[in-house]
Amino acid sequence: MQEIDDEFEVKLGRIGNRKAKRATSYLRRVRQETQKIGASSRRASSFTGGRIGRGHAYGATLAGRTRMAGRRRVVIKARIVRIKAGDTGAVRAHLRYVQRDGVTRDGQPGELYGRGNDRADGKAFTERCAGDRHQFRFIVAPEDSAELSDLKPFIRDLVRQMEQDLGTKLDWVAADHFNTGHPHTHLVIRGKDDEGHDLVIARDYIAHGLRARAADLVTRELGPETEIEAARKLQQEVTAERFTRLDRLILRDAPEGRLELSAKPAKEPAWHATRMGRLRTLERMGLAQEESPGRWRIDAELEGKLRRMGERGDIIKTMHRELAAAGVSRPAGSYTIFDPERGDQRLIGRVVGEGFSDELSEHRYVVIDGIDGRTHYAEIGALSANEEQLVRDTVVELRTRRAEPREIDRTIAKIAASRHGIYSDTLHREFDPQASGEYIASHVRRLEALRRQGMVDRLPDGRWNVGEDYLERALRYEAVQRSRNPVRLTVLSCQRLEDLPQALGATWLDRQLLAKMPAALGPTGMGAEVETSLRARRQWLIEQGLAREQGGEVRYARDLLQTLEARELAKVAADISARTGLDHIEVKAGDNLTGIYRRMLTLNSGRYALIERSHDFALVPWRPVLERARGQMVSGSVGGEGISWSIGMKRGIGR
Repeated sequence: MQEIDDEFEVKLGRIGNRKAKRATSYLRRVRQETQKIGASSRRASSFTGGRIGRGHAYGATLAGRTRMAGRRRVVIKARIVRIKAGDTGAVRAHLRYVQRDGVTRDGQPGELYGRGNDRADGKAFTERCAGDRHQFRFIVAPEDSAELSDLKPFIRDLVRQMEQDLGTKLDWVAADHFNTGHPHTHLVIRGKDDEGHDLVIARDYIAHGLRARAADLVTRELGPETEIEAARKLQQEVTAERFTRLDRLILRDAPEGRLELSAKPAKEPAWHATRMGRLRTLERMGLAQEESPGRWRIDAELEGKLRRMGERGDIIKTMHRELAAAGVSRPAGSYTIFDPERGDQRLIGRVVGEGFSDELSEHRYVVIDGIDGRTHYAEIGALSANEEQLVRDTVVELRTRRAEPREIDRTIAKIAASRHGIYSDTLHREFDPQASGEYIASHVRRLEALRRQGMVDRLPDGRWNVGEDYLERALRYEAVQRSRNPVRLTVLSCQRLEDLPQALGATWLDRQLLAKMPAALGPTGMGAEVETSLRARRQWLIEQGLAREQGGEVRYARDLLQTLEARELAKVAADISARTGLDHIEVKAGDNLTGIYRRMLTLNSGRYALIERSHDFALVPWRPVLERARGQMVSGSVGGEGISWSIGMKRGIGR
C-alpha cells in the first residue's frame, strides 16, 4: 500500500507585515469576490424593509395572494404619525375632528368607541398617548359598507384579527362616518404594545395583510360577491367620469399609448365588452381615438385628466351636500373653486360647511356662501394642533397667503443688520424708543415661530441669533407655511347674519358701513341678504342716535365702533357682576393686570378674556395664548396695540 505524503510546511511572515496580512485575510478575499460577483451581475439589492416589524410573515403571505372570485373589496388608507415628546395637541385635534358634527347617519356628532364599549373616553386615550413615539391612523372603507347595518362589530373583529397576527393587545379607539357616499371608519391605534414597548408593524402587513383580513371579514359577513353584483359594479365604471379599474387595464395593455383589440376575444368576453364600452366613453371625452378598427390611441395624460375630473365631481357633490345640510338653496351654476394660485384673492362669506378634503393627511376644506352671490369651495390647508373648529354661519374672510417676508420681519432684519445678526428686545428699544412692549413682544412671538422650524436660534441670555440673511429665512418660512396653508382665514363675525342688524356691539355690518372701500355685494344669494341687513342696521343706528340722515346721505357718529363696543361690554360686565358679586374694572393703556384667566367670551364686538381677581374682574381682548393658561395666574401689560401676557406669574400687588 502506497503511503500518502500529507506533510506541509508553515511559512510565517514577518511581524507587522501588513502586505502579507492583506493577502491572507480570508474575510477580505470573500468581500472582494462578492463585490466582483455583484459588479458583474449588476443586480440591485432586493431588501426593502417591508418585513421589519410585527406581522411580517402574514404580510408576506397575503401580499402574494391574488383576488379570489367572490371576494369583496376593502380600501384601507394608513398613516403613521410622529408624536412630539409630551405634546398631544395633534392627537387631541384629530380625535376632535373625527367626532365633528354631521358624521353619523342622522347628522349628529360622531362618537368614539373601543373594544368593549360604544362610548370611549377620548381624553383618557389622549393622556395615554402622551409618552408614545408614534401613532397609527387607518381609514377602513369596505366597498359594500352601505350594506352593513353597523360597522362597529366589523371593526372590532378586524382589530382582534390584527392582535392575533401581531401577537399583542392593541390600545385603540374608532369613529364611524356616514357623511359621504361610502361609510367608513377612522381607526386610531397607539404606538405601544401590551408590554409598553414601541409597536412596529411590518410595512407588508399594513399594505397587504390588513386589507386581506378586512376583505375576508366583509366577505364572511355579507357572503361572496355574486357575478351579478360584480357585473353591475363593473358596468358603473364604464361611464364614470373618474379613473377606474378599466382605465388601469387599458393603460396596462397600451404602454406606448397604442392599444390593439381583437374582434373576437378568446377569453373573458364580458371584460372585453365593458372595456370596449369604456373606450367609447373615453372617445366621447376626447381621451381616446380609434384610428382603425381594433386600434386605439390613448391620451398620454389619461390618468391625470380622469383623476382631476373625479376630484371636480367630488367637490360638486360635497358642495351640494353641505348646502343641503345647511338648508341653503343655490343654483349649481353659482358653484366655483377658490384657487390661491390665481394671484391675490379675497373672499368674504359665511361658512356653510367644512371638513376633510383628505381625511388621511387631515387637509381641510370649507364651503362658503359668498357675498358675491356665488358658492365657493376652498382648500384651507392642514389641520393645526391648536386650531379651533369652524362653526356654521360664521362670517369669515379668505385671503391668498403670499410667500413673502412680513413688515415685522423687515424690522427684525434692520435691527440685526448692525449687530452681526443678533436681535433682542433691548436692541429693539434702542432702535425705536417709542415702541410699546406689546409691539416688541409681537416680534419675539414671530421669532419663536421661526425657532420651532429650526430657522433661528435663541441664545441662553435671551437674545436671538437670526443671522444676517434673516429675510431669506423668513421667506423660506413663509413658503413652507403657504404650502401647508395656502389661504389665511379670518373670522369677521361669530354671530349669524340675521342676528346682526339689531345686535348690541360693534358688528361686522358696522365696519362695512364705515369702510372707505366696502366689499362688493352680488345681486343674488348672500350678497342680497347682506344688502338687506345693512339697510336694517343703518335704520337701527339712526334710532339709537348713532347716525343721522343729511342731504340724502347717512352720517355716523365719530366714535361709532368704540361707543358700540363700550355699550356691549358694560352690559356683559353688569350681567357678570350680578351673577358673581364681583366688581368690574376698566383697563386702560399703561396699566398692569394680574389675575386668573377664567374663560373666553364671544361677543358681537369680538372675543374677550375674563380675568378674575379677589374682589373684581376685567374684560380684555382675548388672544389664543391664554387658552394654555385657563384657570391659571396670568399677568399682562396693557399697551397701545394690545396686551403683552406672561403666563404663570406669581401673585402681585394687583391681587
